[in-house]
Amino acid sequence: MSIEPLDPKQLLGIDRESMPRHIAIIMDGNGRWAQQRGLPRIRGHEEGAKTVRAVVTQCARLGIEALTLYSFSIENWKRPKEEVDFLMELYGHYLVAERGEIMDNNVRLVHIGDREGLPRSVLEAMDDTVSQSAANTGLKLCLALNYGSRSEILLAVRGIAADVQAGRVCLDEITESLFDDHLYTHGLPDPDLVIRTANQHRISNFLLWQISYAEIHVCDVCWPDFGLPHLHAAIKDFAFRERRYGALA
Repeated sequence: MSIEPLDPKQLLGIDRESMPRHIAIIMDGNGRWAQQRGLPRIRGHEEGAKTVRAVVTQCARLGIEALTLYSFSIENWKRPKEEVDFLMELYGHYLVAERGEIMDNNVRLVHIGDREGLPRSVLEAMDDTVSQSAANTGLKLCLALNYGSRSEILLAVRGIAADVQAGRVCLDEITESLFDDHLYTHGLPDPDLVIRTANQHRISNFLLWQISYAEIHVCDVCWPDFGLPHLHAAIKDFAFRERRYGALA
């Protein structure tokens, strides 16, 4: 059964027009959360997966158009093999186990990142969930898995260069809009709000082109402790900021 939508005016005291269309989250601190408790790092990732479910459901209920989660970066392959193997197993399990919730909440799953290098089990689980949710019209859940923004930008440049070389595109036809169309995120609005947990203030090679005018909200709790009050605080912080897009105050 689908969950009832929420009225942001009633819940947060802000108009729907003041809500972000697209929220992007750098989910930091799973390993730190576990180590602070004397637990293996993988326990932090397990707890972090529970936070993902709560945040996705709440964003769907609030009518957010898109939610991008930085799940696994290209650089994360440098982590210990045991941790990487566990993460890949966790992703495969999540994509199957959460399929019912995704469908019940009218969520459409989208993947951004490089498919090469991901285990077949993860790709199959992801492709099945993407396919089954393709007709859903609610929240677009964008899973940044094996993702790096510099790599994405290079891929877009190569694609445009190939089109120019083949005569499909002229140099004076290269616009920001055309460049957007060659990114993994084509068809999605740019993020309005970027949230990073664990009190970290880095972008970490995440959506470098797309977040050029996003508002950034840093939360001091690690991702497993990020609850709905933290999400609501970030949205309210966004709603009361004055966005100038480079213009004078």
